[in-house]
Amino acid sequence: MHQSLRLGKILGVPVGIHYSWLFIFLLVTISLATQYFPGVSSRWGTAVYWLLAAATSLLFFSSVLLHELAHSVVALARGIPVKSITLFIFGGVSQISREAPSPGEELGIAIVGPLTSLALAGVFWGIRQAGISPQIDSMAWLLSIINLQLAIFNMVPGFPLDGGRVFRSVVWKISGSYKVATRLAALVGQGFGYLFILGGVLWAFGAIPGLTQDLVGGLWIAFIGWFLQGAAATSYGQARLRDALQGVRAQDLMSRDCALVSPNMSVRELVDHHVLPMSRRCVAAADAEDRLLGLVTLKDIRNVPRERWDITLVREVMVPRERLVLAAPADEAIGILDRMDEKDVSQVPVVQDGKVLGMVGRDSVLHYLRTRADLGV
Repeated sequence: MHQSLRLGKILGVPVGIHYSWLFIFLLVTISLATQYFPGVSSRWGTAVYWLLAAATSLLFFSSVLLHELAHSVVALARGIPVKSITLFIFGGVSQISREAPSPGEELGIAIVGPLTSLALAGVFWGIRQAGISPQIDSMAWLLSIINLQLAIFNMVPGFPLDGGRVFRSVVWKISGSYKVATRLAALVGQGFGYLFILGGVLWAFGAIPGLTQDLVGGLWIAFIGWFLQGAAATSYGQARLRDALQGVRAQDLMSRDCALVSPNMSVRELVDHHVLPMSRRCVAAADAEDRLLGLVTLKDIRNVPRERWDITLVREVMVPRERLVLAAPADEAIGILDRMDEKDVSQVPVVQDGKVLGMVGRDSVLHYLRTRADLGV
């Protein structure tokens, strides 16, 4: 979402368009206006071609958005938060904050996207059959084909495509192991990625019998394969990360030298005596009995003009306790990371009986994983 144009919220989920999508929107519109619609009829006129092309591109955009919204609606209905929906060069992605807790829920969230695209293909096919006008018929036919292709492509059984998630849910159900299912689905995803790359390169150079050489189409297929292979490898890496943190708790990760400062301290004193000397990125504000009152991060400090550091108190800039993501010493690391991701924060205070025991940050998780790697674990 940081590299996207924010459109707003639907069902409380932020929706954005990655800047790459603007390029695709422009490319598709130009292609439709100069090639597809003139090829259907040479008598409609330039203005009609461009109007139909823009409308088709927008409806294509809406189709992809509905595909992703379907995933989000099912996830939200099962109590799984959805961080955002982003449309990008290859379609779209629903950023679900945590994995489904069971194979059945994984299947439900995954399959609803292709089913939605399939339903949209049927709707547009029905509009075409209605015979409203030659222009609408041609547009509806194209959108029907596009949504059908979207449904079929997403059902390729390679992770992290929808079909890969469906495949993982089935393997998960049969094997009883989320780890085994994820590994197998990711390997299949990488395999399909390599096949796309190979097929695209061969097509680009006219080396596939029965197919006419197409440099642009072949390279595009190869590019999709490269993306799919990389996404599958990354997804498996994330699964391995979660596996490495299995059974690890906040008390195992937290930094215990967490600085506690008075909420009545000035921002200048906070920076000069606690932030800069120790290279701390966040500091907890606490009362005389070490009970947590709030948290101050570098971002909070940057929001204060430097000339006001001497007269601005910590209590004025800190994020109060009631708005913080907190953890107990026995909380599992995976759950903490999920909450960090859901709330888009980089550190979580570990609190017991209201008192600050330490801090779990993304850097402390990385340090733990590096130590495991150094030990060969």
